[in-house]
Amino acid sequence: MITEEENREFSNNANEYKYLSDIRRRNELLIFSNKATNRLIIKTLGFTEKAYLWHYLEMVGNDQKRQKPERLTDFIETLQSTGRLTFTSEEAQKKLGETPNAFRKASLRLIKKGKIFRPITGFYVIIPTEYRSGKSIPSEWYIDSLMKFRKLPYYVGGLSAASFHGAAHQAPQELQVITTKAFPIISAPRTRIRFLRKKDLSKTAIQEMKTHTGFFKISTPETTAFDLVRYYRWTGFLNNIATVLIELSEKIDPSKLVKAAIADGEIAYAQRVGYLIEAFGLKKVVNELKNWLSKKDTKFIPLRSGWNGEVKSRNKSWRVLVNEEVEPDV
Repeated sequence: MITEEENREFSNNANEYKYLSDIRRRNELLIFSNKATNRLIIKTLGFTEKAYLWHYLEMVGNDQKRQKPERLTDFIETLQSTGRLTFTSEEAQKKLGETPNAFRKASLRLIKKGKIFRPITGFYVIIPTEYRSGKSIPSEWYIDSLMKFRKLPYYVGGLSAASFHGAAHQAPQELQVITTKAFPIISAPRTRIRFLRKKDLSKTAIQEMKTHTGFFKISTPETTAFDLVRYYRWTGFLNNIATVLIELSEKIDPSKLVKAAIADGEIAYAQRVGYLIEAFGLKKVVNELKNWLSKKDTKFIPLRSGWNGEVKSRNKSWRVLVNEEVEPDV
């Protein structure tokens, strides 16, 4: 029996539900938000109606369980539709209302399916369908978003910049990124990002280059020339550097090369760049740089720093001690 108090509560909550008298025939039911009201309704049902209702509730519950992991899938599909291929764990949790643990489990499922990957903690990259066999996308597609996430200045430099400027003799196997802090290499399937440290980027000449997802920052050809020499251990040493500089010289503006030298602030790098470019018959590219250096108090410096090789010759124009024979592959 339903008590008078229960009957009163049932009547007060009448606006919260819609009960269809013939539930078996119509095959419909509205699930109410008020659990107390639901319990009251169940008391009024016959045996068959109760059995049908519990079966229906179980079915709805199972559907919700199956659909819950797909919420992250829906989220990344929405991002893709707007042209975005990156997101953060904080952003996703806030949007989906997920706990950190629930998000972690959902993201791991999608990583296993090859739909996303995580280059660093808290930052995720969406993999379009056509790239899922490789479980990754080109690093330049997401490097700008990654460095914004880290809140650090950056630019793509070294061999990677040379390649984008059409001057890499061989395609680099990693994306070389210049920034103000040292970070471990990021390794992902078919891609790798190496971070090279430079104390100050504020005066460095850079430009933007368009990608499938937007833009990324990259050194100008002139800045690239200096970085090739500065980071010679990671740009293939002098033979490879000379090869790339010869190809890159077609894109170098002589006056901008001087400006790059001023911004770089290290006279020794200007001496090495000038010597390597001129040594292979490209004097016009570095004449202005030579004139600028002639007004500086330059000292003789080894062509290859940190190397005790025999000094084979002394170049007075650039004041360079040639302690390694350079043979470009051209």
